[in-house]
Amino acid sequence: RALSNLSVSFNNFTEFIFLLCDQLELHPFTRYQAVEILERFMIRYIEKLRSSPQRDSDKRKLEQCGWGLLQVKMRDHFILRIMSCVQIASKLSFHYQIVNNAIALKFLQSLGYSYKKEDILNSELLILKTLSFEVNIPSPFTHTETLLEVMGYNDPSVPVKYLHSISLTVLKYVYLTRNTIYENLLKIAIENSSPSDLQKAKFVSVKEDCMLLAVGVIGASAFILNYTPWDKVMEQLASISGVTEESISEFSQVILRQILAGASYAQ
Repeated sequence: RALSNLSVSFNNFTEFIFLLCDQLELHPFTRYQAVEILERFMIRYIEKLRSSPQRDSDKRKLEQCGWGLLQVKMRDHFILRIMSCVQIASKLSFHYQIVNNAIALKFLQSLGYSYKKEDILNSELLILKTLSFEVNIPSPFTHTETLLEVMGYNDPSVPVKYLHSISLTVLKYVYLTRNTIYENLLKIAIENSSPSDLQKAKFVSVKEDCMLLAVGVIGASAFILNYTPWDKVMEQLASISGVTEESISEFSQVILRQILAGASYAQ
């Protein structure tokens, strides 16, 4: 019901993927992997559009409205592409439920789409070929899981079970509000509320840093759990990840402020 009421777009596809995975009762790993695969597919897809042989007038049009043209070309099959990314992500670990073609077809039909199995196969193949079959992409989820495991191993006093539960909740929230969170982080980093296009471009590497996101999430979660002095948590995370305590603390505080702002707005 939640999915049918949500009008999916290029701006809220993360929320749609999360709801889809929840409805199919898939492991959290799958939802984050599917988002990463879809984002990389869209980037590669528009790059191929720009590099493909076209008339000069078409090239100029693409340069002027590249993202808009991508939306036009993908809009009709965007739900299908999302489902294909979820299918691919579900196959990356045999420990969890795999979304086969029959499940995908039945689900799409329940949303009112009239795709055939051939469409599902072709869509999955398109994504795999576009990404050169490189779909085992690092995600903040796997980094978060690994960091928590190492923290528990290094220090048995760490309440890993509770910290893990809070961290997954915080990670989900961060993923759904990450544009705002990274905008705030950039403004803090440059000490300016109006970043330039060049500064935004240079900041892309920060947004793609899965380790930074993972330590920020765990840092914020540890603050919420309040099981030990926070500076000790910063020290532990810095020692394991190689990220500076200052960077972890800064990002964690941005996340916490966003959570508090959201809670205040909800009230």
